[in-house]
Amino acid sequence: MTPPSTTPTSTPVAAQGGSARPDAGFTPEPTLVHDRVIEWFEDSARPLPWRDPDCTPWGVMVSEIMLQQTPVVRVLPRWELWMQRWPRPVDLAQAPTAEVLTAWDRLGYPRRALRLQAAAQAIVEHHGGEVPGTAAQLRALPGVGEYTAAAVACFAFQHPEVVVDTNIRRVHARAFTGDALPGKTYTSAQRRLAHELMPATEADDGATACAWNASAMELGALICTARSPQCQVCPVADLCAWRAAGSPPPTQEQQTRGQAWSGTDRQVRGAIMAVLRTGATVARGELLEGLPLPESSPEQRHRCLDSLLRDGLAAEDGGQISLPGTPTPTPGTPAGAHAGAPAGSA
Repeated sequence: MTPPSTTPTSTPVAAQGGSARPDAGFTPEPTLVHDRVIEWFEDSARPLPWRDPDCTPWGVMVSEIMLQQTPVVRVLPRWELWMQRWPRPVDLAQAPTAEVLTAWDRLGYPRRALRLQAAAQAIVEHHGGEVPGTAAQLRALPGVGEYTAAAVACFAFQHPEVVVDTNIRRVHARAFTGDALPGKTYTSAQRRLAHELMPATEADDGATACAWNASAMELGALICTARSPQCQVCPVADLCAWRAAGSPPPTQEQQTRGQAWSGTDRQVRGAIMAVLRTGATVARGELLEGLPLPESSPEQRHRCLDSLLRDGLAAEDGGQISLPGTPTPTPGTPAGAHAGAPAGSA
């Protein structure tokens, strides 16, 4: 059962006539956009494994967490290996933390791996090892936010929740409000529009609404991209308020800057994690001095290591650093490791 707050009960603003952008001149009829984008998706969607009808809800959940701030091309091989290794929540729940962080590899933001394991443990403890099917139940799991709960409920269980990621926000902004980009912040107005644009659920138990979520997300990922929108092949180019307004450039408020990498704490944390993922147990001084980051100061290196320890991504025992749960080396075993391994986001 879909919570009442996620099912549109009034006529969408976009269907009432008038445009959110006076210079656009119109806002398209939502049902026309729905139909065209869903038809395009049926013909053009990427055959991703988590979209396979045989994919389990757990597989969908793993994909959604991996895909946060990480492109599909990087997630695909990692997801395949992950599902082979831990095909059920109970498998991941019982895995050593060091193995989980090592398997996460260079996907970046490795705290997601710890949160995913914590969610798996809660699923085993509170749901008999089966991923719960409602957004409210999913939202109660450790590390599962509003978006992930809605996405898993929709894509794994066909519950018509309102799913809004960056790609969907961009499609909404361009097609319905005439804006070039949605901006960094998910505003209350954008939230309201997303709810209003959801197809009605009464006639088909939300099948069209779920299809709209998946289709709009794919359109934003492949066609209505941030930097190089392919309007010439867009199925709703003639219905797009942004195109009708002359495709104006983004305003200062709408623009978002790409995250820097070189010289950041994320780079240093990633370099430290790259060493620890080799299975090494390394003396603190040796670890930090050996990082292949000549521009990084000693203060930054210590700060980043301390943050990894606080986050539970690294462990320290008697001045020796390792991944949490790494077996203590026997006397005589070299503690050091090559510190020049490739770094990933942390």
